Amino acid sequence: MKLSDSQKEKLSAEIKAFYLDERGEEIGLIEQMQLYELFERKMAPIIYNKALDDAKRWFAQMMDNLDSDFYTLYKEEDL
Repeated sequence: MKLSDSQKEKLSAEIKAFYLDERGEEIGLIEQMQLYELFERKMAPIIYNKALDDAKRWFAQMMDNLDSDFYTLYKEEDL
């Protein structure tokens, strides 16, 4: 997962704020980036795969809708 520098900085600040709010600990930039990199390595593949599953499910639903939409377009045939 590739994030922009500004996105990384924002997440780093969120990690720092979390540690301060939840644990009362102030962590430095190195610790912030280490935690960010850990989350990126461990969580990014899980989130990515979940997003793919969600997209696949959405496309499958749209294809089902498309099939029923096409059915409504058929004309009745008089033989």
